[in-house]
Amino acid sequence: MIIPRLPLGDAIEATINFLVDHFAFLTKAFSKVTESGLDLLQTGLMFIPPWLFIIIVASIVWKITKTRGITIFSVCGLLLIWNLGLWQATVSTIALVIISTLIAICCGVPIGIMAAMNKNLHRVVAPVLDVMQTMPAFVYLIPAIPFFGLGKVAAIFSTVVFSMPPAIRLTYLGIQQVPLELVECAEAFGSTRWQRLFKLELPLATPTIMAGINQTVMLALSMVVIASMIGAKGLGGEVWKAIQRLQMGNGFEAGIGIVIVAIILDRVLQKIGAAKASNQ
Repeated sequence: MIIPRLPLGDAIEATINFLVDHFAFLTKAFSKVTESGLDLLQTGLMFIPPWLFIIIVASIVWKITKTRGITIFSVCGLLLIWNLGLWQATVSTIALVIISTLIAICCGVPIGIMAAMNKNLHRVVAPVLDVMQTMPAFVYLIPAIPFFGLGKVAAIFSTVVFSMPPAIRLTYLGIQQVPLELVECAEAFGSTRWQRLFKLELPLATPTIMAGINQTVMLALSMVVIASMIGAKGLGGEVWKAIQRLQMGNGFEAGIGIVIVAIILDRVLQKIGAAKASNQ
C-alpha cells in the first residue's frame, strides 16, 4: 500500500508566496527603516577613530565590570582586530548585532510578559518557541530572501527570529519565579495587576530577564555569522569569503575577531545581570 505524500513543502511555499504578494508593502517599509537605522549606526561607529573607540569600550567595560582582566582583554583584543585589518568588518558586525538584539528584545520581552500574565497565550507561545529553538539556523535564511532579498535587512530578519526565544522564555520564567507569598502580599494591599507587574514582578525578574538578553545577544552574534551567506557581510562575510577561496588563515583571523567580540559582550552582560541580582 502506497501512502500519498503530504504536500507540506508545497503548502509552506504557497504560504510564503501569499505573504510576499500581499504584504510586500510592510516588508519594504521595514527594510527602509531598518536599513536607514543600520547605516546611521554603522556610519556613526566608523566615524569614531579606532583608538578612541577602543578607549571608550575599555572605559565602559571597566566601569561595568571593575575587572582588570576583562578590561585588558578588551583593549588587547580590539587592538588585535585593528592590526589584522578587520576593523570595518567588526564594526559592521557590532552594528548588526545591536540592531538585531534591540528588535528581538523589544518584541521578545513584551511577549514574555503577556505569556506570564495569560496562560492561554503561553499555551500557544510555548510550542512555537520549541519549534523556533530546534529549527536549524540555516532554515531561517529561506523566508528572509523572498521577503527582503539579499542583504543586511534579510540578515537582521533571520537573526531576530533566531535569537528571540531566550528573551521570551526567560522573561516568562523570571515572572513565574516571583515568590507566591510576595504576590499574595501585594494583592492583599490592594495592588492592581499592572502595579504588581511593574513594582514587584519585573524588578524581581530582572536578573533572569538579563540572562535571557545575554543569550539573545550571543545567538544574534552567531546568526549574523551564518547570515553572511545572504549578504550580511561583517566578520561573518570574511569567514564566508575565506571558505569560498580556501583561505584558511584569513578565516581563522575573522573567527578570532568574532570570539573576541563575543567574550567582551558576554562578560559585560554577565556583570550587569550579577549586579541586578545582588541589588535584590
